[in-house]
Amino acid sequence: MSLEENKQFMNSFIEEVINKKNLAAADKLVAEDFIEHLPFPGQGPGREGLKFALNSMFIGFPDMNWTVHEQIAEGERVVTRFSWTGTHQGDFMGIPATNKRVDVWGVVIDVVRDNLFSESRIIMDTIGLLQQVGVMA
Repeated sequence: MSLEENKQFMNSFIEEVINKKNLAAADKLVAEDFIEHLPFPGQGPGREGLKFALNSMFIGFPDMNWTVHEQIAEGERVVTRFSWTGTHQGDFMGIPATNKRVDVWGVVIDVVRDNLFSESRIIMDTIGLLQQVGVMA
């Protein structure tokens, strides 16, 4: 795939799997042996581990929506600067719903290999998220 195709692939993943909350689509887009280099608490290995992490986010923030602000691609890697918004309406990492709106920024380095989402390394403003839901000053 070309650099532009890799960026478009990751944009399609964000839109279809995350913004549309379509975990079933991950079965076609994500490698079975997917590697998350910085796993979410409780996240197991592979595609199923990624689906677990995403579902945890969907439960905590059912209206979560990601926006891509910029992307850079080199080889198999796509770097995406993003933000997401949502309302804390469900349990998230043991934190009961607060009904507070959040706006969280992040950067993710993803690998597209053999037309599949194969690896990811995400850095997200978790402290800001915890401050916005009111569990951290």
